[in-house]
Amino acid sequence: MNKRIFVTGGASGLGLAIAQRYAEAGWKVCIGDINDQRGEKARASLAVQAEDAAYLPCDVRSEESLARVAETLTECWGGVDVVVNNAGVAQAGAIEDVSLDDWQWILDINLLGVVRGCKTFTPLFKRQGHGYFVNVASMAGLLDAPLMSSYNASKAAVVSLSETLQHELADAGIGVSVICPSFFRTNLGDSLRSTVPKMDATLDKLMSRSKITANDVAQAVFAAVEQRRFYVLPHKEARLAWRLKRFLSRELYRKFMQKQMRSMKGKRATAETAR
Repeated sequence: MNKRIFVTGGASGLGLAIAQRYAEAGWKVCIGDINDQRGEKARASLAVQAEDAAYLPCDVRSEESLARVAETLTECWGGVDVVVNNAGVAQAGAIEDVSLDDWQWILDINLLGVVRGCKTFTPLFKRQGHGYFVNVASMAGLLDAPLMSSYNASKAAVVSLSETLQHELADAGIGVSVICPSFFRTNLGDSLRSTVPKMDATLDKLMSRSKITANDVAQAVFAAVEQRRFYVLPHKEARLAWRLKRFLSRELYRKFMQKQMRSMKGKRATAETAR
């Protein structure tokens, strides 16, 4: 029987790239999304490689929505082997400027969306005797860039949740990977809420500079699941920064980060002057 995968936020960006990678490998692929038009378009593109590719409306803010997906996949496929909790949004701003409504918005999607996905599919995985969660976090969950407190906190919580579930679910035959990419070209900026002037342009520039694509990250996810590897850090520079944070004293790491931030601000100011 073909292996089966479900991807939240799978109609575009990294979610679609992951779905495409698994379709290429001959898996049965189902994507979930809140955008029906985009979801049907993505399903049609996936059907070129996986003729039984499916799209199901899915809002990760709703436990009932995810439960309907789990029930449908059980009825149609008899279960699912891998669930990718990918849906996410972005937010930037100083701690005093970001509203509590924005905090609740990002936590409801980035953190509780993953919680709901894991909570919903764990009973199914346990009945099957196997299953695998891929939880999409970010390097923002491992590092601590200023002006990103709500986003950083939401992704750090996904890392912690994933670390916990790796222990908690091991005896049930359920594996876990947490993916922590840095900047790469995707449509995350479409969801960006920011109180920082021109943050959308800054984000676009950082993504454009990346040598790593969504397809590269999707391949890293595919390899990690095959190898049952927990941490997935596709960006070399980000892996270095994470090691520095882990092994340097907090004071040395703080100085390193402040130097990097001053450098970024200087480059931004020069670019603004040049305009």
